[in-house]
Amino acid sequence: MKQYEALSVEIKDGIFWITLNRPEARNALDSTMLQEIDTAFAEAEENDDVKVVIVQGAGSKSFAAGADIKQLKSRKPLEALIPGMQSLYTKIENSKKVTIAAVSGYALGGGCELALACDIRIATKNAKFGLPELNLGIIPGAGGTQRLSRIIGKGRALDMILTGKIIAGEEAERIGLVTYFVSEDELIQKAESVASDILKKGPVAIQLAKFAVHKGYDIDEGTAMWIEKLSQAVVFGTEDKEEGTSAFIEKRKAEFQSK
Repeated sequence: MKQYEALSVEIKDGIFWITLNRPEARNALDSTMLQEIDTAFAEAEENDDVKVVIVQGAGSKSFAAGADIKQLKSRKPLEALIPGMQSLYTKIENSKKVTIAAVSGYALGGGCELALACDIRIATKNAKFGLPELNLGIIPGAGGTQRLSRIIGKGRALDMILTGKIIAGEEAERIGLVTYFVSEDELIQKAESVASDILKKGPVAIQLAKFAVHKGYDIDEGTAMWIEKLSQAVVFGTEDKEEGTSAFIEKRKAEFQSK
């Protein structure tokens, strides 16, 4: 496993844990951390034993408090056009692995956008979500204007973005921004429980289900249905489909091989 400076990384029971590890800076997403997140996800993608990636923040104050403002202040116009954070988060959204954001404390700006790029979000009552970029005279630029509106609806997304309001974990769950709302001491247990449920499923089917949802969401329903149908055709030809259906008929646990 690679060595990291701004992250703590662990692989356990098919789960790749990524801990944003700059608690003294509220896990602000500086260039070093972003590069290491990219490297860590590439490492997870290449590991066939990994099925789920869980991202969390070190310390109790922040998941990730956004971009490093000192670095942001020096940015020039054309720098907004380089791949950067938006490209990284698109990689995370398109990951073959299921991604879970376990959020406690502040998830602001780029930190909120990182959580939005994950498949599943779990939050505690201490979680705080917001896209306050307009306070700095900029806009959310790592997918926030697009993913937030798709997840909670355009009206609510505009309200959060234009006012810069910060919402707590309970409200985030109520409006659909997060999938699960738990107490602080239940966060890791809930993340592991959700991951455990996913780990029992067929790996190829997981990848194609994610693909069908993401690629079909923003296009016309007829085309999206064809994406679903063609994805189903692929899984029908896998050994995992034979194993899964046989295990169900024989009333035993399936032993999937990702084939």
